[in-house]
Amino acid sequence: MPSYGERLRRYRLGLMLALSSVIMLFVSFTTAYVVRKAGAVWDPSSNDYVSNWVPLALPVRLLVVNTFILLLSSFVLEFARRRAAEDVALAPIVGMPGIRVSASHALPWIWTTVVLGVAFLAGQGYAWHQLRLTNTTFATSISSSFFYMLTGVHAVHLVGGILALLYAGMTTWLHRPPETRRIVLDVTAWYWHFMAALWIYIFALLYFAR
Repeated sequence: MPSYGERLRRYRLGLMLALSSVIMLFVSFTTAYVVRKAGAVWDPSSNDYVSNWVPLALPVRLLVVNTFILLLSSFVLEFARRRAAEDVALAPIVGMPGIRVSASHALPWIWTTVVLGVAFLAGQGYAWHQLRLTNTTFATSISSSFFYMLTGVHAVHLVGGILALLYAGMTTWLHRPPETRRIVLDVTAWYWHFMAALWIYIFALLYFAR
């Protein structure tokens, strides 16, 4: 049976392979976004090619708040990841005077991250609602289509992260050993950090390249 360190390396490698496909997906989206924005159509009246790209009025303040919430959740989850690592480091000497490992050491940080993640998704949903109030839907323009597509696909991936966090929390109730709890939480935390960084990239793309 592989050692704890070997199992952790294998799961991290698996995560990197999975994230590489996510990176390629968003690289494709970015390429399509840039090419379409730079595109032009023939205008007979001016006898020239003109751009038909309509800039999207983003709910910037709301998106900034959502960004702060997601970054805060990533910061909180890092506390959980480090607590789980400490539990594994202390596991061999549990029972010695003054040494105590709590199975729920990381749980408050995990649940806080889940709440913040749900708050981020709710904020994104409200951003969509704000756009719909201005009659901006997926089919309104190419720029609005890209906004809904990019934010929507990111939200779906973040939901996957929330489900992984819920499982990470359940490993405590299922009385999994500290090593297993740490592996699940470690991989989930790195996935979550990646989603936070990806959102910053998406927001920057939508804001600066609109």
